[in-house]
Formats: sequence, structure tokens, C-alpha cells
Amino acid sequence: MGTRMFVAVYPPEDVRAQLTEFLAVRPGLRWTDPEQMHLTLAFFASVPDRSLDRLADHLADAARSVPAFLCGLHGAGAFPHPDSAAVLWLGVEDGAAELSRLARKARAAGNRAGVVPDGKAFHPHLTLARPGHTNATRWIRVLETFSAPLWTVDEVHLVESTLQGHGHRPRHRTVMTAPLAP
Repeated sequence: MGTRMFVAVYPPEDVRAQLTEFLAVRPGLRWTDPEQMHLTLAFFASVPDRSLDRLADHLADAARSVPAFLCGLHGAGAFPHPDSAAVLWLGVEDGAAELSRLARKARAAGNRAGVVPDGKAFHPHLTLARPGHTNATRWIRVLETFSAPLWTVDEVHLVESTLQGHGHRPRHRTVMTAPLAP
């Protein structure tokens, strides 16, 4: 059995702090912890130990092939649908095309390393809450008012995700960081 891992972009601390402050005055949901706020580019349900070095090498190569770019959180939504939201999220407007390119390259790096990424279509977003299949229309309207400054995406992270049991959030640990091209 391998290790659960994902490739992610983390907004800078000031953006996460601003978002945390925005959410703090909006009780009613269990919001994502600031240190876990990220944009997932690729998810690998099982990375065997023997494949980890190859995955890290291929991911570093992929990252170096993409120039750093500006990114910004904008808009909100829910998966699978606002009427029955399992996940509430903030979207990405500036940088969405570049994130999609980076996601394709991260998934290809996994395939080259012999690690199969999940097959879900990529939709750049930052998960904020898991409301449990409720109508989230009101929450989406509130989240759409959030505004933060653009930031430069200049690296990606390979992150180990360890499940902590029912009702507990997974523990995330960055295994490696790969810089993008300057």
C-alpha cells in the first residue's frame, strides 16, 4: 500500500490570513484551516515508496518548464452542485489557464513515474468547507464577495496526506518543493 499524496499550490501567508479573517466572522461551517488552504493540481491515491524519488524528479522537471505567473482567488461555487453541496470552494480567475497547464504537467509527471493520478477533470479551486450535501446558495453569495490581492505562483509542493480517522482532518506534510521557471 502506498502513500496518499497530492501536488499543490499554496497561496501566500498574507492571502490565507486575509481569507481566514473573512471566514472568522461567518460561523456555521467548519472552515479549512489556514495551513491547509491550497489548490490541488494532481491527486495520487497511492504512491509506492519505490516511486517517490522518480515522482519528485519528474515533478521538478515539470515545474521548471512552466514560468512563474500571477494567480488570484475569485468567485465561489460548490461540488457537485449548489443545491446539494459536498464541497464549498473559491475559484481562480487570474492564473486559471496557467494552473491548468501546471496540473496537466503534474499529472503527466505522475504517469511517467508510474503513479496514476485520479481521473477527475481539473477545476482550479480552493476548498473552504465540506457542508454535507446541503443547499449552499447563500454561502456561495457570501464567498463571492471575498477579494484578495494577486500573488506570484513560483513553486509547487508534493504533499503527503495522512488520514486521521472519521471526523478529523487529514494531516498534510510537504515532502518536496519544486520551483517554477523564473
